[in-house]
Amino acid sequence: MMSSCIGLTLRTKELGAAVEAWPAGLFGLASILLFTPFLAQFIMQIKFFPHEFITGLAMFCCMPTTLSSGVTLTQLVGGNTALALAMTVISNLLGIMIVPLSLAKYIGAGAGVSLPTEQLFKSLVTTLLIPIILGKVARETSKGIAGLVDGNKQGFSVTSAILLSLVPWIQVSRSRSLLLSVQPKAFALAITVGVLLHFALLAFNAAALHILSCLEQRGESVFERNEYARAVILVASQKTLPVLVAVVEQLGGALGESGLLVIPCVAAHINQIIIDSIIVNWWRQRDQQFANAK
Repeated sequence: MMSSCIGLTLRTKELGAAVEAWPAGLFGLASILLFTPFLAQFIMQIKFFPHEFITGLAMFCCMPTTLSSGVTLTQLVGGNTALALAMTVISNLLGIMIVPLSLAKYIGAGAGVSLPTEQLFKSLVTTLLIPIILGKVARETSKGIAGLVDGNKQGFSVTSAILLSLVPWIQVSRSRSLLLSVQPKAFALAITVGVLLHFALLAFNAAALHILSCLEQRGESVFERNEYARAVILVASQKTLPVLVAVVEQLGGALGESGLLVIPCVAAHINQIIIDSIIVNWWRQRDQQFANAK
């Protein structure tokens, strides 16, 4: 359902508008699907009990970007929404092929477990690719549906948010007895690791964009323009929860108890939105001060 909402709200014109910023978008995709998953192997080295907490956060690193919050925050801060949307859609589509490989390389190898990559691929096609395609086809073939969606964007966003909150709790509820046996200190440490992980992703993407802008010497670099840089930093630093839940469901306990794998990622997902909202608010205040100083 959440993936269908992406397809329904996906305007071809918006994706075309992002072509101008293709170098920034290309870096964003590389960061989401190649660079940030590399951190998973280092997270797996952390000794932690229950081990599922760390394994879940390492899996979280291998996920594509969030389905809606990155685009929403980009729009709020005046970033290039078309670029943010393009990175969101393309990273989630490419993630169908890349996520199973990343999990096998960084998680399965580190845990000494052989992951069913073919089954993971089929699961992601079913839960992500097909709904997006159906949503997009429905939009393009029916002007009535397109008009309805465009006129009720907030309603679709609220629906997606509600569904997003329900999905992980289904997994968590299955492991309720185990969760009750986990000490509060372990939860606090797992949340701290998740927060530090997001700060690391933000710092990496911001630093990489600065370096790339310095290397591009002719005129104003596409990497230093606020509308593009902010879109990349926000979208490339976030990770999606629904895809993680779909992967955990498909693994069937191969990497540990499902609820224990998901719960630290629920906290990490919420924290990344809170942190990025604070950053967006700070950017907006700074822009306002700059505008008043002129």
